[in-house]
Amino acid sequence: QLSDQQKRNESPLSQYRGVYLPPALHPLNKTFIKGGKWKGVDSTQEKRRSFLHDFCKKYNSRKKLQTQLVHLVSRIYVEDRHKVLYCEVPKAGCSNWKRVLMVLNGLAASAHNISHDDVHYGKHLRKLDSYDLKGIYTRLNTYTKAIFVRDPMERLVSAFRDKFEHPNSYYHPVFGKAIIKKYRQNANEEALKTGSGVKFKEFIQYLLDSHRPVGMDIHWEQVSKLCYPCLINYDFIGKFETLEEDANYFLRLVGAPAELKFPKFKDRHSSDERTSTEVVRQYLKELSKEERQLTYDFYYLDYLMFNYTSP
Repeated sequence: QLSDQQKRNESPLSQYRGVYLPPALHPLNKTFIKGGKWKGVDSTQEKRRSFLHDFCKKYNSRKKLQTQLVHLVSRIYVEDRHKVLYCEVPKAGCSNWKRVLMVLNGLAASAHNISHDDVHYGKHLRKLDSYDLKGIYTRLNTYTKAIFVRDPMERLVSAFRDKFEHPNSYYHPVFGKAIIKKYRQNANEEALKTGSGVKFKEFIQYLLDSHRPVGMDIHWEQVSKLCYPCLINYDFIGKFETLEEDANYFLRLVGAPAELKFPKFKDRHSSDERTSTEVVRQYLKELSKEERQLTYDFYYLDYLMFNYTSP
């Protein structure tokens, strides 16, 4: 809310610094919702929204927020027809969400015949950081902004299983080799050469190392750093644990075609058991008590923001 004089004095680039979008709690536009079918989902939604809003009011401090606007919105996908902004959280239903956005955008007739590669490497969807400053602000202020999250430990284990327990031409040579080299004593030549066979404990050592041999990755980055939920006032907070119900309610909210339903299928490794609480427990057994605590601390903000119970 700068005065005209202040705006004139500021260089164009300085507008990107110190962005502060106060987390005002706007009422959801429920124009398209008919009948009482969604009453329970709606009530849960309002609770999540006010919980996050109260959390941000309590913990937010303007001093910490010297972040570039373009960076803040770099994970947000845009669907202009239905005025939707979706912040991508990997391992929380993001592949199917991108399929849905493609259908909403008129790029595909059905979510069921879009391949994994087309979703992630097809460059069919625009991200918010590809617009100019005015375009970014207009959409942030007028579109329905959604985020879908997942229990942090479950998301972490799911990412590990997906990237390290299956052949992968990127994660094994890039992350796997570096992890085995730094954290495995007496690693054999084959492991060092391929980067395959990373153990969960080694992966956690890498995650908790402030001098990581390779950087962070969006699949295990904290949601607080992917989507900035205290800076961008999300209108809708979905959870992986209630994904289908939340997603279909959201589609009704934005006026999506009645026949469009959120896809149920598992994107890849469909024969694998889904990463459940029990599966997570088995993986956490491989860690020491201290490692478990430090991993929880690493995702502490995500646990707090989205009201997840500590494991």
